Amino acid sequence: MRKFETVEAVAAPMDMANADTDQIIPARFLWRARAEGYGGLLFNDVRSAADGSQKADFVLNRVENAKAEILVADRNFGCGSSREHAVWALSDAGFKVVIAPSFGDIFFNNSFKNGFLPIVLPEARCAEIRAALARNPGARMVVDLEAQEVRGPLGVNDGFGIDAFEIDPFRKELLLAGMDDISFTLSQQGAIGDFEARYEDAMPWV
Repeated sequence: MRKFETVEAVAAPMDMANADTDQIIPARFLWRARAEGYGGLLFNDVRSAADGSQKADFVLNRVENAKAEILVADRNFGCGSSREHAVWALSDAGFKVVIAPSFGDIFFNNSFKNGFLPIVLPEARCAEIRAALARNPGARMVVDLEAQEVRGPLGVNDGFGIDAFEIDPFRKELLLAGMDDISFTLSQQGAIGDFEARYEDAMPWV
């Protein structure tokens, strides 16, 4: 897993409350191997018409958002089923951060396990940022994990702000180090071995 570094990138606004994991990545695609990638299937049924053509008015189909790495969403983003594929789809499509007022619990936890950053900001502030991005297509924002700050939208007078966000210190440490739970555990093999040796010495009958 790559180390999470400061992101300065185009931010796309998504005014869709309760965007669930089946909208993010439809269930019929879950058979695909991870290595095949899921980016091209992100929001497949929401962004495409019945004939397969892409809807011009869907925010992620707009040219100015083609290279977006930050998604500013509405409340309860990632609700629904527990599929980790939803995070994979966002990540494979180039996104590194989702900012929203609230998240589905399992999606929120899956994000950190995949080096992806979900940020909670107040609902009114998220709405203000989305409105500013809609008025200024292609505007960029900055997400500084080390400082725990979101800055922007940049280069515009309306909606710019510097917002602090909270994150569990251990999760922050893992993201900055580019480690998931398994790699962190493996990095502690020496300490684990020492503990097991002491445990065996203290209770050899076990």
